[in-house]
Amino acid sequence: MGFDGNALRLTAIVGEADTYEHRPLFDEIVRRAHRAGLAGASVFRGVEGFGVSSVIHTTRVLSLSEDLPVAVVIVDAEQRIRDFLPQLRELVAGGMVLLDHVEVVVGGREEQA
Repeated sequence: MGFDGNALRLTAIVGEADTYEHRPLFDEIVRRAHRAGLAGASVFRGVEGFGVSSVIHTTRVLSLSEDLPVAVVIVDAEQRIRDFLPQLRELVAGGMVLLDHVEVVVGGREEQA
């Protein structure tokens, strides 16, 4: 499903080592977004960061980290994203969820009639 125009971007920032029922938390977020019929989700692995613990996690060789920041980004119509938020609240206890208004300039393929 592609669309142009105003949308809402949801970014869930979690730790790479965060889990849900013995699977990576980011994987569960993507699966639930898919089941909810959202337009799409992408997962981005950070190279360095810190959170509430103030511990810096990095990919640098001398400080190998097993808990790098991971961002799950989902863009869809505002109401569809807001309808998905209760599921995210259930999952993301130690992370952060950001919402921002965006303009989608290029959508997916046009549907053929």
